[in-house]
Formats: sequence, C-alpha cells, structure tokens
Amino acid sequence: MFAAERRQLILEMVRANGAVSLRELARVVQTSEVTVRRDVRALEAEGLLDRRHGGAVLPGGFTRESGFPQKSHLATAEKTAIADLAASLVEEGEAIVVGAGTTTQELARRLARVPGLTVVTNSLLVAQALAHANRVEVVMTGGTLRGSNYALVGSGAEQSLQGLRVSKAFLSGSGLTAERGLSTSNMLSASVDRALVQAAAEVVVLADHTKLGTDTMFQTVPTDLITRLVTDDPPPHDDRAATELQALADQGVQIAVAGASGNPGGEQVPATRRAPLPGPRRGHVALRSGAGLGESAAAERGRVADLRRR
Repeated sequence: MFAAERRQLILEMVRANGAVSLRELARVVQTSEVTVRRDVRALEAEGLLDRRHGGAVLPGGFTRESGFPQKSHLATAEKTAIADLAASLVEEGEAIVVGAGTTTQELARRLARVPGLTVVTNSLLVAQALAHANRVEVVMTGGTLRGSNYALVGSGAEQSLQGLRVSKAFLSGSGLTAERGLSTSNMLSASVDRALVQAAAEVVVLADHTKLGTDTMFQTVPTDLITRLVTDDPPPHDDRAATELQALADQGVQIAVAGASGNPGGEQVPATRRAPLPGPRRGHVALRSGAGLGESAAAERGRVADLRRR
C-alpha cells in the first residue's frame, strides 16, 4: 500500500471513530506502528488530525463521542484483558453498579459466573450480557433510551438511583486525566454516571491506554473519587501514558495493569512490562494481571495490607 493510500485510510478511520490507537491503525493498514506514527505526524502537519497519547484524534482538542458500532471494534484485546482483571475484584454476594460502555459490557459477560451477585445498571448491553445468569440479579434504572450507546439516561435514571448504596461502581468513559479525572462527551451520560458514583463506596474506572491523557467535555468522576484504575500495558513508545499513570498514582489512585495478550483458552497471560509504570504511592499498589487473575479479591487485599504493615 502506497503512503498516500495508507494515510487516506488512517484519516477515514479517525473521522469515523473520533479516536484510534496507533496499534489499531497499524493492524488495519497492515504495517508497523513506526510507519503509522510517521503517517500520523504527516497528517497532523496538514491539520487533518491530532496526535494524542499513543493514537490519533480529530483536531480540536476535545474528541467527539463515537457510536457503539465504532467503539466495539476498538482496542478489543485491551478491553478483554481489562475486563478479566476487573472481574477478579468482584466477590460472591456483592451488590455493584455497572455503567454503560463497551468495556463494561465485556466485564458483565464475566460477572455472569459470580453467584449471589446483584448488578444495578443503566446499560441495556450490560443487562443483556447478564440476562441468562441464573445466580445474578439484575436491576435496571429507569430513564430515556439513548440509542448511540444503548444506555438509559435523564432524570428518570438519576431518580431511580437515589437512596441506593452498593459496594463498588465500575465505570468507563471517553477520557481520563490526573488533573480532571474521568470524562465523557455527552452531558446526559455524564449526569447518570455521577449518580452511579454517589451510590458506591468504591469507584473502579476501566480505561485502556488510549484514553489516558484524553480530556473530553463533561467530567463524570473527579480524580479524588477514583479508588482504582484498571488499564492495559501502554506501548513502549507511549511515555505520556506512563506519565499519566504515575500522576494518577501520586493522587492516590490504585493502578491495576492487565496484559493485552491471551492464550486460545481465554486465560490471560501477564505481559512483560515494556514502559515505566507507577510504583507504590501512599500505601497503594500497582497490580499486574497476574495479581488479579486466578486469585480472589480477598487475597489481593491481604497483600496490600502486608505491604502497608511493612
């Protein structure tokens, strides 16, 4: 494929999705990330797109929201790894809330195996993933259906969450920065996400590395309310993502990093750390995929307690 054809395809992908990782671009155009990075720089020089933390976005600073069909094909391996690790944080008999998104949908598919679980959600996709889980109770909010992401929003959704109290909230969004926290491109979605956060004792954010350092219009969760971030291992060239992780850890967010590669059986294989990631800060621990997969959340908390006593 000639450079002009390659760059046109890259531009079309970014226009269709709003934001695309270099890894995904390289896969689609069937070339190396080094070549794609060079193409992205050339397109940025022409003002056609902006480079952003291991990917490319539409020009203008704040990315627009992509629809579900586009999001579902982005960073699929990373979302799978993140969902595997996040599911290990949920215990039998818990009551949790799960927000809308393609990553939370992947999480819901894994939660179907947790007995005695109660899941409160405003996402039709999350509810569908759990519809046939006999040992999981699903509670849906009210509200108005937002077709672009199959989520219930508006005052009906927010009012149905009043007085609710659960152990954990699992949320995703369009962007995450240490300065501003989690954000999204839609005002109605942001408002419901804030109501979900108010109902939970702990907030777990699920965000792949392409969202790190990206800031979008409406804040949903300020950094000081985020208990834990579950993310994937940034590419080796993405120093800015690693810097953002360090800044989040410095503000007290626990960082759990999942490997993005797995074996055919679906069991996650820990990836070798290729970029500097944050170490313990103020008693918090940066977890690898091996620390969450195959082990209970109780064992994980025990390790954290041991480290604090030291």
